[in-house]
Amino acid sequence: DSIEATIHPGNRVTVCDNGRGIPVDIHPTVGIPALEVIMTTLHSGGKFGGSGYTISGGLHGVGLSVVNALSSEMEVKVRRDNLIYRQCYEKGNPVSSLEVCGETDETGTSISFLPDAEIFEETVFDREIIIQRLRELSFLNRGLRIKVSDLREEEPYQKEFFYSDGLRDFITYVNKNKEIINEKPLYFETQKDDVIVQVAVQYNTGYSENLYSFTNNIRTQEGGTHEVGFKNGLTRVINDYARKHNLIKDNDGNLSGED
Repeated sequence: DSIEATIHPGNRVTVCDNGRGIPVDIHPTVGIPALEVIMTTLHSGGKFGGSGYTISGGLHGVGLSVVNALSSEMEVKVRRDNLIYRQCYEKGNPVSSLEVCGETDETGTSISFLPDAEIFEETVFDREIIIQRLRELSFLNRGLRIKVSDLREEEPYQKEFFYSDGLRDFITYVNKNKEIINEKPLYFETQKDDVIVQVAVQYNTGYSENLYSFTNNIRTQEGGTHEVGFKNGLTRVINDYARKHNLIKDNDGNLSGED
């Protein structure tokens, strides 16, 4: 329930969590540690391995292996089964075997990487972009505490995000400088099979629509069937309510989504 992201001098980044720790057992098919498979093979993350996660970040299972391939250096430490495991990579390839480097009673994973200057023209991280994304992730995963530290300046910068009400807090943040109509956001959550849907709605006196949709924590700026379904469902419910309570006369047409 906790993630720490640190930007070090030289623009090396370390991300540490207190989760269960990436598996380190020997993969039964390829004969190398599961950690190495995840770090070097596309589509080998948890959501593709059968066990999955209740909520996962990303859409295609390529994130960690791609970051590894685009880093000149990467070090991974896994705290699992009362041991600390360590493995190093350069340009996506392992340069050391998985080794035990200590003991611990904690669990989690720490990843430290340095962007490859031979690939990227710009390797300086923009703190504001990182802060915006981490704040967004904290909103989307209620109860998740995210800390960010920037140690590149003489006076270190630190910020922490924690939102116990998730999307309710998100929509309150979006509307913080606007005149609100329904002070308490409308919130709905349901699950069908293994799909969880969460919706928060709050109206303000403005005329422009602000609709933010996400899939697996990733912003879907171009919309999709989930966004279309929400709009159609909301419009239908409002029309049904309005006609039931004679707010729309029999001879009047239905309200549209633009209304």
